[in-house]
Amino acid sequence: MRAVRIHQYGGIEALQVDQIDKPTINADDVLIEVKASSINPVDWKIRQGYLKDFIPYELPLTLGWDVAGVVTVVGSDVTDFKVGDEVFSRPDITRSGTFADYIAVKADEVALKSKKLDFAQAASLPLAGITAWECLVDVGNIQDGQRVLIHAGAGGVGHLAIQIAKAKGATVIATASTKNQALLVELGADQAVDYSQGTLLEQIEPVDLVVDTMGGEVQAQSWPLLKKGGMLVSVVDQPDEAIAKAHDVEGAFVFIQPSRRILEELNALVEQEQLIPFIENSFPLEKLADAHLQSQTGRTRGKIVIEVN
Repeated sequence: MRAVRIHQYGGIEALQVDQIDKPTINADDVLIEVKASSINPVDWKIRQGYLKDFIPYELPLTLGWDVAGVVTVVGSDVTDFKVGDEVFSRPDITRSGTFADYIAVKADEVALKSKKLDFAQAASLPLAGITAWECLVDVGNIQDGQRVLIHAGAGGVGHLAIQIAKAKGATVIATASTKNQALLVELGADQAVDYSQGTLLEQIEPVDLVVDTMGGEVQAQSWPLLKKGGMLVSVVDQPDEAIAKAHDVEGAFVFIQPSRRILEELNALVEQEQLIPFIENSFPLEKLADAHLQSQTGRTRGKIVIEVN
């Protein structure tokens, strides 16, 4: 089978299309024929070696941690899937990834794909969707009627977070560049904020919850926007406890793990027509390097899909 692997850390030249054997599965795995995957910043960060001390991979490594496809083999201990099931997953990031024709995934990390999603849409949902859900629901404890600020609302996590927050009854304020203001409104944001048109403090009334997908200066500007007792949840930088305490708010950091439970929650929103992934571009597996380059610009709207089979 084909697999895009890295044999050493580095730039896009490290990406190599190899012919390798199909994965062997454990008793609690399913083997998935990959129909589609998608790009996330963690893919090129791992490729460049940014996480090598945090996750000690054995090279060569197949990248990619979003998948939608069809179950072709079921492990001996698996009872809740059968051959032919259409599924999606954000697999364990410590195992070989999804930029390949087949992947072995623990069955409890897999969920059935909603029939309202094609394979490309389903592949774009797991990692970013789980991230948005954890920030808003599991950690942020979002409540009906709250005001929620979502940074980079047109991005992979942000565009899903807007829809999830609206489904939970929140008033949503989202930031983006000038060209993406209309997209924020289309996604359901109640207030679209152009960060180039003045400070955030000048444009945004106090909020209960901030979803920080940017870190750095954006995170620093977000603390004064929170009501007392509010929370800032970041997926980029660990919030400073002293700063949070000084503003009488909480800070939290999210690094997600696989979750069938959340995939099923996302599916439910899809079925209720409250959530739909936005795909800006797609690339065949052999053009994965081009997809990495686009993702690295930091200007992607929604998701970039990798068409595999």
